[in-house]
Amino acid sequence: MEKKNIPLNELKVGQRGIVSQLLSDTSMRRRLQDIGLIEGTKVECIQKSPSGDPIAFLIRGAVIALRTEDSSSVLMSLS
Repeated sequence: MEKKNIPLNELKVGQRGIVSQLLSDTSMRRRLQDIGLIEGTKVECIQKSPSGDPIAFLIRGAVIALRTEDSSSVLMSLS
């Protein structure tokens, strides 16, 4: 089965993926890495606010809320 890459903000609640690439090359990239979003990290979408922004993710055992703008720069691998 071919792997599909989607932005992190497009994960549905309960859906899981693995970080495949960070598209940002700014200070945001460093911030994302600092919270554990590096290649190979498993991430689960656990909640979306009614407006869709922010979105809560389970990352390395911690619940982290990210703005859609920030999470869109993280590509996730789905199988």
